[in-house]
Formats: sequence, structure tokens, C-alpha cells
Amino acid sequence: MDTTRHTCLKLELKDAEPVFAKGTWFEFHFDLSITDGRNAWICHASEEQVRERAAQWDQPVTEYVALAERYLGFQQPGSVYGFTDSGDGHKRLSWTFEKEGTKLEWRWKCQPSPDSKKTTVEIMDFLMDANIRLSEEVVRKNHSFERLKVESEKCLAQSEKINNEKMEFESAIYSKFLGVLNSKKAKLRELRDQLIQQNKVTGKLPQEGESTDKTESFDEVSDDEKSEEEEAFTSHTATSKDIPATRPRRGRKRMMHK
Repeated sequence: MDTTRHTCLKLELKDAEPVFAKGTWFEFHFDLSITDGRNAWICHASEEQVRERAAQWDQPVTEYVALAERYLGFQQPGSVYGFTDSGDGHKRLSWTFEKEGTKLEWRWKCQPSPDSKKTTVEIMDFLMDANIRLSEEVVRKNHSFERLKVESEKCLAQSEKINNEKMEFESAIYSKFLGVLNSKKAKLRELRDQLIQQNKVTGKLPQEGESTDKTESFDEVSDDEKSEEEEAFTSHTATSKDIPATRPRRGRKRMMHK
């Protein structure tokens, strides 16, 4: 399907007053309407003419039309535009561009409009409509910008609130953690002191135990010592039994001596 596009450009010309160029762009051809405010010119570039020009430049037709729209829809920096007389009231529209490092120039011949006033009015109407659409678009963009500004302010306020709440939360958590940490430290110090005290106590007990063992060693008698004592007691008992038997004999001796 053939898509129609419209452009309108104020062309700043070299060594001449600016003109307004309105373009109507199709897929394989285009139409131009140009006015300086007093007179008007038109150019109907047919499909056959465009195809012939595209073949000269070794380009597809669609690419040729797109490049022409680019230079006549928006004035390109570095391009030199011309709108000069070509005789019999005709004008020659030209513009330059670079391709692969080579500066080239395209030219199209424009004929006087059969109704300059009508053509000029059409161009002015198009500009007015475009200006209205642009103004409406600017208003919509401004409203959208204002809404975005309000939303951004809300987001900023909410972000600050969340940040403050986060800081408060972190401060509270840190305080609680610090309290718990200090209590744990105090408990650890208490346990350490208790451990030191226990170590001191357990360090003295072995000495007392050793003295007790030594004391008990004097009271206890080993089995060998018991056997020795029993043998000694037995021998002592046997000797004491012999004593009464010998004593009478001694007594009798004494009596007989007497």
C-alpha cells in the first residue's frame, strides 16, 4: 500500500531570500510546492522520472526518494541549497550532499504554479496546522512533564521517608544489638572470673591431698609389716612361756644353795 508523507521546510538559500518548500512523498515518486510569499512553483516528480534519476545514480527508487525526503524535509547542515532561475519563469531547485567522500548535487526543475495564490495558501495552511499540532503536542508534553515532576517529587519524598525509617530502624537494631552484646560481654567476664576462681581453688586442693595422704601413710600398715609384727609377737610369746618353767628351777637352786 502506498504511504503518503508530508513535510514543509523553510529553506535557507545561498545568496537569496528563504523560501518554503512543501513535499508530498510517496513510495516511488513525490510532489513539491515552493513559494516565496508572492509567487509559487510546483514540481511533479513522476515514477518514470524518479526511476530514471535513480538509475543514473545507481540507486534503488525507494532509496532515492528517501534521500530526497531527508534533504527536503529537514535542512541538513553542510548541504548547500539553491533555487535559481532557469528561464521562462522556471526555477531550478538544487542541494548538495556527500557520498563516499564525493560531493554530489541533485537538481530538479520547477515550473510556475497555475495558481500561485492557491499554492501559497495551501503551504500556509499546512504550516498553520502543523504549528497547531506542534503547540498541542507541546501542551501535552508540558502536562506530562508536570505530572512526571509531581510523581518524581512524591517518589523523592517517599524515598527520603523510607531512608529515614531505614536509618531509625538500623539505629534501633544497633542499640538492641549493642545492649545484647554488652550483656554477653558482662556474662563472659563473669564466667571468666568464676573460671579463674575455680582454677585457684583446684590449684590448692592437690597440696592438701598430698599432706593427707602422707598423714594416712603413718597409720596404715602394709601386709608385709603385719606379717613381720605377727612373727615377732609369736616369737615373743613363745619366749615368755618358757620363762615360768625355768624360774622355779632357779628358785630351787637358790633355795638349795641356802
